[in-house]
Parts: sequence; structure tokens; C-alpha cells
Amino acid sequence: MTMALRGYLRFLTARGVCRAGLDHAVPIIPQWRLSSLPRYISSSDVETLIATCDQTTATGVRDRAILLLLARLGLRAGDILSLRLTDIDWQQATLSVRGKGRRETRLPLPQDAGDALLAYLDQARPHVADGRIFFMSNAPIRPLTGSSAVSDVVRGAIRKAGIPAPSNGANLLRHSAATAMLRGGATLDTVGAVLRHRSPDMTAHYAKVDVTMLLQIAQPWPGDA
Repeated sequence: MTMALRGYLRFLTARGVCRAGLDHAVPIIPQWRLSSLPRYISSSDVETLIATCDQTTATGVRDRAILLLLARLGLRAGDILSLRLTDIDWQQATLSVRGKGRRETRLPLPQDAGDALLAYLDQARPHVADGRIFFMSNAPIRPLTGSSAVSDVVRGAIRKAGIPAPSNGANLLRHSAATAMLRGGATLDTVGAVLRHRSPDMTAHYAKVDVTMLLQIAQPWPGDA
């Protein structure tokens, strides 16, 4: 709103109906980057979400593979949608991911996520020539498209689990993976490498949820008895 107001005042100045410099009277609203806390759920709640998947159905097998990739590797919704069969190296147990900027990164594929992915490919994935991995379960058979499709999987699991969650999109599990790694003793550099952050500031954002570590450096509040 303030940017629009300044632009309007500059427009009026150019038209000669407003004195020059009046746009400087509009105050700047302070905004602190990464000032909010990451939205995440506990590791036990993550496991509860994964356990909601009905592995007797094709949809449940697919959703379990998606949830495990989100929770174990901190993938984005776009990463899930763009995964192709050629991105999996079964011999080396790695997964190739192309994130923002199309940069390719090879990530270690955890055992449970790899098992779930193999189960989906073997039991539930439609037999199509398309190289993409994840497909819609209902006809017409087509690849998953749009980040909302991945977020719908997370939302459905949250609803089934009946757990309180600060958000219900795919990023919830990405944030949860980062906080779990940090609390498990991983360094910020390691977390940043897994999440493929370009800036260390993005990774440092998660340090705010490690209350145990922060208590070690917290100073007494002035005047506190």
C-alpha cells in the first residue's frame, strides 16, 4: 500500500498537481526478513502422518512414497512433480533433484523412502511410457501437476491423523525435516546442503527453534529476579 501511494504521489508530481518530494512523507514500514518462526511438527507427528497411508490401495502406496520423500529429504512440491525415473540411482542409493535455478543435486536416498518409492513403482504406478514418477490415481491417467496436488497429499494425511498443524502444505514437512536434523545434531551447513539453500541466512532461520541450544547462550533479562 505504501509503495502504491508513493508511486501515485510521483505520478501527481509529474502531472504538476502535487509538489515535488511529497512521496518522501510516506513512512517506510519496517520488514525484518526471516523474522517469523518456521512452521513445523514434531518427529512423532510426522511418523503419524506417514502411518495414515493405506498401503492396500494404489493411492495410499503413492502417498506414502511422497510423504517419505518430503519428510526425509525436505523436498519441495516442485521437486516431487519433476522427479523422473532416470533421477534414481539404485546402485548408489541416491536421488537427483533439480531445484530452483535448475541446479542438479544428488541426495542420499534413505532406506524407508527408497523402499516406499520402489513399492510404488512396482505395485501402484501406471504402466505408461512417460518418464515421470508420480501420477494421478484416477482416470484419465496423467502425471501429478501443480504444487497443490502434492499439498493435497499432506493435507489429507493431516486430516486423517487428526493432529494440530501450523500449516497444511508440502513445506510443513520440509520445515519439519530441517528442524529434526538440527535437533539431531546436524550442523547448519549440513542442513543447508540437504535443503539446497543458496544463502546461509535461510538455514540459520531454523536455529530459532532449537530452544535447548538457545538457552545456553541466552542472557538474563534486565531486572529479572
